[in-house]
Amino acid sequence: MTGVLPITLEDSTKVVQAFLYSGKEYICVMKLHGDVDESHIRSVLSEFEGEIYQRPPLRSSVKRQIRTRRIYYINYLEIDGRNVLFRVGCEGGTYIRKLCFDIGEVLGVGAHMQELRRTRAGSFNENSQTHVTLHDVAYYFNEWQEKQDPKLLHAFIQPMENALVLIPKLVVRDSAVDALCHGANLTAPGILSVESCIEKGSLVAIFTLKGEAIALGKATLPTEEILNTNRGTVATLERVLMSRGTYPKIWKSGTKQ
Repeated sequence: MTGVLPITLEDSTKVVQAFLYSGKEYICVMKLHGDVDESHIRSVLSEFEGEIYQRPPLRSSVKRQIRTRRIYYINYLEIDGRNVLFRVGCEGGTYIRKLCFDIGEVLGVGAHMQELRRTRAGSFNENSQTHVTLHDVAYYFNEWQEKQDPKLLHAFIQPMENALVLIPKLVVRDSAVDALCHGANLTAPGILSVESCIEKGSLVAIFTLKGEAIALGKATLPTEEILNTNRGTVATLERVLMSRGTYPKIWKSGTKQ
């Protein structure tokens, strides 16, 4: 497998769980075990769009139990002999080699994944001007070691916030930031703005007015209810991203008498 692989460093490893919820895109070469008409291949590929059931393959890192995954699109590209090239956009956690096997079963000839390239992972894609190869990383790192110019590191290290572009966001008041950094759940009075696509139970990113990531949380209310309430918890914290003390402490803590 080749293609896009986001790598996190130091404190940014805290956002890795956000990639578990993000969509992926792949270019796949599927090897058919028999001859099939192109029109039939196109028809069967379209049948796999939408929600599908999948059992992870034998060689996988998760428990082998049936689960659902969503295929956003499968675009047939071309065929060469028994090699079928297609592009697929899918929910995170989808096994493409199992998808190829299942497609082969429906076609009636069998199939396996011959080659795979990941072209997108969350907000990162191979056409982005910010993506780099391992050769680029080695070059810029050696240049930085010689010149100690921080700008050289910026050539291949991006802000943590770039990984959260596709996660629905809640923007909070400065007065609420340090309490969140100490693990407090987000309540309605601390909110300044809400994105429109938040659903109850979905992962949300909590940001400052300056666009700094504070924490990842789980929404307890959908967007409409968040906008119409002025009290109560609207998100429970899953992972704190910002260091304590980055913003001044304004909240009050209880003290022993």
